[in-house]
Amino acid sequence: MAKEKAVREIEDLPGIGEATAEKLRNAGIDSLDKIAVYAPHDLSDLVGINVEAAKKAIIAAQEATTIEYSTGSEVNEIRKELGKISTNSKSLDELIGGGIETNAITEVYGKFASGKTQLGFQLSVNAQLPKDKGGLDGNVLFIDTEGTFRPERIEAIALNKELDPEKTLGNIYVVRAITTDQQVLTVERADKLITEKNIKLIVVDSLTALFRSEFVGRGALGERQQKLNSHIHRLQQLSDKFNIAIYVTNQVMDNPGILFGDPTTPIGGNVLAHAATTRLYFRKSKEDKRIVRLVDSPSMPDGECVIKVTPNGISD
Repeated sequence: MAKEKAVREIEDLPGIGEATAEKLRNAGIDSLDKIAVYAPHDLSDLVGINVEAAKKAIIAAQEATTIEYSTGSEVNEIRKELGKISTNSKSLDELIGGGIETNAITEVYGKFASGKTQLGFQLSVNAQLPKDKGGLDGNVLFIDTEGTFRPERIEAIALNKELDPEKTLGNIYVVRAITTDQQVLTVERADKLITEKNIKLIVVDSLTALFRSEFVGRGALGERQQKLNSHIHRLQQLSDKFNIAIYVTNQVMDNPGILFGDPTTPIGGNVLAHAATTRLYFRKSKEDKRIVRLVDSPSMPDGECVIKVTPNGISD
């Protein structure tokens, strides 16, 4: 009896040849995991094979796919290895549990000039600090979708932290994305840069701006949300794989359905609300003060604090 071939790739599945595998990949079904959860009739319709062949392929994919379990104690030990980047504000650090965490996506939303980008600059400098100084001893990938990156702000913040401004700027890898395709592709291809350049923080400023401008009207909403969902999950995958921090800023709109209280609502709907690990809402106060509200966190209670956005960066 011939020994069965080990299933490692889509092509190894029974009844799935190279042409069928290509069809699956073009439809976004690019892993055994995705085939394992497909319904036989749906897979049959998608690639034009009979239902019985589809069933055999799905069963083989399920048998080749493993699920790894961890105890709560093991997860606790893993979490002890997570890094945190100080925001440069003790009150904000305390509000979010010690700083911007690795293996997580931190989203900040707020109106224009509320301090979202400024915190991104501060984190881009602080991430380069030693771990005992509130950093991660690493470099930064800064994806700029609105033309907001300002080297002079990085220099001022670096000088305030007693760092070499030129060296600090040299450790930040900036991508000016002008389309959602460029934005998505930068993240899709980030693995090599992360490894080669010791990237410990990815900043996306803003995550939603290009999606908002390219996908206009109700008819485009479904496609926009699907693409945004895939993009944010890719960021989470990078965060988990390389133990890095992800900081994204988000635009807002006024919700006319809210008659009492603050009508400010973040863009991205439930897709972004569920994907972000920690959500912060920034709003302007008097002069250089900003009120920060912790909207969502898996480990910290809701609360507020006040920070300052100064020429030298974020402070209490």
